[in-house]
Amino acid sequence: MTKLSVACLTLAVSFSLCPRLTLAQSNQDAVLMTVGDSKVTVAEFDNVYKKNSGKESVAEKKSLNDYVDLYINFKLKVKEAEELKLDTSEAFKKELAGYRQQLAQPYLTDKNVSEQLLKEAYERKQLEVRSSHILVKCAENALPKDTLIAYNKIMGYRDMLMGKKGPKIEFETLAKSSSEDPSAKENGGDLGYFSAFDLVYPFETAVYTAKIGEISMPVRTKFGYHLIKVIDRRPAQGEIQVAHIMIKTPKGMTREDSVKTRATADQILEKIKSGANFADLAKQFSDDKGSAPKGGELPWFGINRMPVEFEKASFALKNNGDVSEVVRTRYGWHIIKRLDRRNVGSFEDMKSELKAKVAKDSRSQMGRTSMIAKIKAEYKFKDNPKLETEFYAVVDSDFFKGNWKVAKAEKLNKVMFALNDQKYTQVDFAKFIGLHQSKRAKTELKPVLDALYKQFVDESCIAYEEAHLDQKYPEFRSLMREYRDGILLFDLTDKKVWSKAVKDTVGLREYYEKNKQNYLWEERAEASIYTCADERIANEVKAMLKKKKTEKEILDQVNKNSQLNLQIESKDFLPKENSFVDANWNPGISATKTENGKVMFVEVTKLLKPQPKEFNESKGLVTADYQNYLEKEWINSLKTKYPVTVNKDVLATIQ
Repeated sequence: MTKLSVACLTLAVSFSLCPRLTLAQSNQDAVLMTVGDSKVTVAEFDNVYKKNSGKESVAEKKSLNDYVDLYINFKLKVKEAEELKLDTSEAFKKELAGYRQQLAQPYLTDKNVSEQLLKEAYERKQLEVRSSHILVKCAENALPKDTLIAYNKIMGYRDMLMGKKGPKIEFETLAKSSSEDPSAKENGGDLGYFSAFDLVYPFETAVYTAKIGEISMPVRTKFGYHLIKVIDRRPAQGEIQVAHIMIKTPKGMTREDSVKTRATADQILEKIKSGANFADLAKQFSDDKGSAPKGGELPWFGINRMPVEFEKASFALKNNGDVSEVVRTRYGWHIIKRLDRRNVGSFEDMKSELKAKVAKDSRSQMGRTSMIAKIKAEYKFKDNPKLETEFYAVVDSDFFKGNWKVAKAEKLNKVMFALNDQKYTQVDFAKFIGLHQSKRAKTELKPVLDALYKQFVDESCIAYEEAHLDQKYPEFRSLMREYRDGILLFDLTDKKVWSKAVKDTVGLREYYEKNKQNYLWEERAEASIYTCADERIANEVKAMLKKKKTEKEILDQVNKNSQLNLQIESKDFLPKENSFVDANWNPGISATKTENGKVMFVEVTKLLKPQPKEFNESKGLVTADYQNYLEKEWINSLKTKYPVTVNKDVLATIQ
């Protein structure tokens, strides 16, 4: 859980607050209550009350008085935190500043552009495109002359592909011989199928707008220049969810070991075809330790998320429940079972996911660029870029070593640009240069300083807007107040309740001893479930049980030739935990039953009567209850320390 979500959770736990509240429409300055010497207005309370009461169903509706009680407890804790001056610590200020930076992001991009990008991405998600490319590398910040060299080189390749310089050369042939993408030597530039967000945005845009079979004009990305040829388009395959059983084939394994691992995979597949439970076999035999405990179940995936062989085999399964033949990848042998498949969801269903991906992608800069233009217009941006040239005389070779001194520009103090009354001087730019210099190859200075000046202007515009969000957006101001209080509550509640309950082992143990009757086991059955490959093995196991053989002795003997012969699950079962155990609740060995091709029986050793759980068995529940107890005691002490008065007449005006 992130710190940001912890702060939200603190608010939610303390007062059922939603992390994205909107300020109530009011100028309700009347004082609703006082907590100690702090006054709470109707507007402050109403903002939260109306939001939360509107979200609840009729069945869970809280009364106004319930909300008042919750809010009083909330404000008591905030008051205590302020009295302890927790809001003045550097750690608190730094943490709140970090949250502010994250919360401000939606306000610092053009929402119209962002919405267009979301819709564009969704439309592209409907198609999967297969393309090839040829790359000529060129750094993003390359000098004009180097950029021109790369451009001329890629255009030369295009002429060769078009037959303008002799016979036409096949795209694959030229990619293998000349592309600076290392993988091209093997794949001939073929990138396979992909969809939105799989490749860098300029490349993606070129592919989705090009015609099949045509050679594009050079496309510039952060990697350099590309020639692109679209090979095919197809409707999106969507996503699939599968389970798998993997038999690992480590690097360096001998041929004999490889044959053995394949034989094991084949043996498991035969068991599945004979009706054995896939999930049980995955739990027992799969070498994928991440998915094995879940019966081999993997998260949903689409194209380019799995090895190609695994992906093809998965999407080739036609129906839920279908199982593949043994499939080989670089990780080992796989048996794949289709669990479910879904098409691309609706725009509304995918909107949150798309928004998160856009925010991490280079296309998000389009919304930022548009916002910067709006900021400049709103705040009457005026600049004098000619003043930048004065830096050429004071920025020397130390800049390229990363140790240029800002003091060298101390005499430069003219205003370079302004936003309303906020002026940004050459000194400010010099400090910016000082912070953003680094060791780099010596090159022409002007392009580098031009880029730094643009960055300085852009970041200054965004910072100016961010500093005024509280004044421009009441809902942002309200949100920041909630996060401030939430962080204070988290730190203090952790100290007074959460961590205290964990660290106070003596108090926790005493609480358990006083309340142990609240933590009882139900009647349980001490039992073992035996799952056998066939009736013969089941009878053999029963005979061994009558001879008082241990589980280990039984497993060693029965599974000598195959680990699939017998599985044993032994534990103390609760009622309704296992229907087979429920049906044979009394001590003894049950009759056998056949299920999914397996023969099963259960042995109940004895019934355990209801009794208090041991401390370690109930520690989680005891700790939670002890925390609730500590919080109630703390609230009572705060009410004594900070008397609370509620103005009943004012409260009556709140609907």
